[in-house]
Amino acid sequence: MPEILCLSNGHGEDEVGARLAVALQERGYPVQALPMVGRGDAYTKRAIACWAEFQHQPPSGGFSRMGGQPLWADLRHGLVTATLQQVGAVCRFARQGGWVLAVGDVVPLMAAWWGGGPYAFVATAKSEYYWRDEAGVLPGQRPPWSGSEFYPWERWWMGHRRCRAAFVRDRLTAQHLQQRFRLAVYGLGNPMMDDLPPGELPFLGGEWVVALLPGSRPPEAYRNWERLLLGAGFLLEAFPYPLRLVAALAPALDLETLTAALQRVGWQAVDALTYRWSGGTYLHLVRDRFGPCLHACHFGLTAAGTATEQLVGLGKPAIALVGQGPQFNRTFALAQGRLLGPSIRIVEEPRAIAQAALAMLADPDYFQMVMANGRERMGEPGATTRIVDRLLQAMARPKSQP
Repeated sequence: MPEILCLSNGHGEDEVGARLAVALQERGYPVQALPMVGRGDAYTKRAIACWAEFQHQPPSGGFSRMGGQPLWADLRHGLVTATLQQVGAVCRFARQGGWVLAVGDVVPLMAAWWGGGPYAFVATAKSEYYWRDEAGVLPGQRPPWSGSEFYPWERWWMGHRRCRAAFVRDRLTAQHLQQRFRLAVYGLGNPMMDDLPPGELPFLGGEWVVALLPGSRPPEAYRNWERLLLGAGFLLEAFPYPLRLVAALAPALDLETLTAALQRVGWQAVDALTYRWSGGTYLHLVRDRFGPCLHACHFGLTAAGTATEQLVGLGKPAIALVGQGPQFNRTFALAQGRLLGPSIRIVEEPRAIAQAALAMLADPDYFQMVMANGRERMGEPGATTRIVDRLLQAMARPKSQP
């Protein structure tokens, strides 16, 4: 039974890779991981062994693909050297008969191909929804110059004889690549929709529940948090029904920093994790209950990447407040809007959150439509199992043609 190396390059990619790694281990396969960016916490918390000597922590936190200053900062801090060392490690692993499971974008895909052995690819970064939907090209968009979000060299690597299986994040993307380029890719859903169980939040009553999702990376998440709190204040003034706010917080965020911001904008502490607005609305700070928070809410105020996608995948609307970046800036938010379609409303300023929420209420069919749209764009739960099933079938029979 060959050993499998999970190769991923970012926080969200590590989460997907770690879930696949656990599922492969449960089938009896030995698995290791090489997180190309950051510490690989998603793997270590699931007891997946990481190649620590080849890990790299760039200043951008993995967003150098957005170009500009993040890219130049990463280059100055040894991005090229670190990547070459990682590719060399993959080559040595492949020569010993291992399989490589690349998760993310072109970088792990290229490294997996360069290794010289069999590999599979789970594409998390790209979707044809960025420029089209089921009806055709989106207003104001043009088809990509190569006919797909995936560049020709990416498609070549995905169709290579040593690439035993390639998985994309949605059915639209799979159908487009199959029909336009005859690529044998699979659209089996998104593993990010797994491990989001519902659960009880004992403080909930009969109010409308709004989730606050400021992101997971400090210090950007702290700036997002302050702006979301300002927007929540405007929402509380305008919303016609009682509200309860639930902040789903990443472990990396400092509680004292978050509560200081709450007090600055007028929230009063009830206890360490509960705050009260002057009109009687409560806000709860919640850790380690991310799934229950998303399931319980009616909609979310967001400035996050993966968390917003998961919220939409559960059939909930999102009002996304543009931040300063480096991740959640205007460019990122508009792209996320195209990816998630009518489930998300993009606003530039905190004051606009209230107007966006009232517009949702004014459409009697909106919440039902968002439920169906979320399933179509993000897929049904269970993608991890479906991908591993298909992966093991494909790895058992080699491709005969490049």
